[in-house]
Amino acid sequence: MDDEIPNSPALESDAWLAAIIGSSDDAIVSKTLDSIITSWNAGAERLFGYAPEEAIGKSIRIIIPEDRLSEEDMILGKLRNGERIEHFETVRRHKDGTLIEISVTVSPVRDAHGIVIGASKIARDIRERKRAEQQQRLLLQEMRHRVRNLFALVRGLVALSAKDTTSVADLQSNLSERLQSLLRAHELTLPDASGERARENAELRNLLEAVFAPYRDEARQDQVLIKSGPLSLTDAGLSSIALIFHELTTNAAKYGGLAVPNGQIEVIAGRCADKIKIRWRESGLCDLEQPQRGGFGSQLEQAMVEGMGAKLYRKWHSDGLEIVLEIPHQWFK
Repeated sequence: MDDEIPNSPALESDAWLAAIIGSSDDAIVSKTLDSIITSWNAGAERLFGYAPEEAIGKSIRIIIPEDRLSEEDMILGKLRNGERIEHFETVRRHKDGTLIEISVTVSPVRDAHGIVIGASKIARDIRERKRAEQQQRLLLQEMRHRVRNLFALVRGLVALSAKDTTSVADLQSNLSERLQSLLRAHELTLPDASGERARENAELRNLLEAVFAPYRDEARQDQVLIKSGPLSLTDAGLSSIALIFHELTTNAAKYGGLAVPNGQIEVIAGRCADKIKIRWRESGLCDLEQPQRGGFGSQLEQAMVEGMGAKLYRKWHSDGLEIVLEIPHQWFK
């Protein structure tokens, strides 16, 4: 047994380090100061699609999009100065051409004399985090948008109720009823994990009645006309369609057919070939000019329409607006 080579702590340390690098979920890559790849772990293969034999010996620029090649020059400049780059967020390209959002840390590699001879890179996929951040921003924007709209609508409801009442008690009762209706309509645009409300309000007509309820003038039976056959919404379709009509009704209450004394809205819905077709017509408006769109309400509406694979067309008339919404059958039972 005297011939056996004793275990070397250095060898054990190197093997341990190699095992850590090889099993890391992150992409760990080393390169020379000429950008030539010298090592490429399994994490790099998973993230960028290139096997080690395809990457090693090639330039790191194979994973850099053309419009970001200047970043590599910047990184090399910092490395030559011995600087470390931490958590640099950028975009790199997969072997199949897909662009990948990553966070990368780049450290200089020095020789025994302390001279920088290359770099090690650790790259982490941050696409999921970016998607979550984008979703969070969208939700915050939606919250601010809804709060602003609610204050504007409550102010309008107070004015509307004041016209219809002659005493404080009547005003309180009228306004309270309208606010309760507004709350019920608003809740339709929020998800319900239990699904109970979705089943209760699954009919398109019920949804439209709830959305219009806060703005109806009880003295005018023709203010809002809804013509729809039996059209039951799926649980998945309820919130998106409710949100679309909530936006349309909110705009009508602020600028359109629900905002003027003689305004009228007619909604006609029915099955047409392979889709549900809903026609929304506002009339009774004088000298109506097409408003400048592009606010968050418009973006939210567009996102809901596109997310459902639906189509929405607007046509402006001198006295009103016509909207045609075509929704695939899959969102209805």
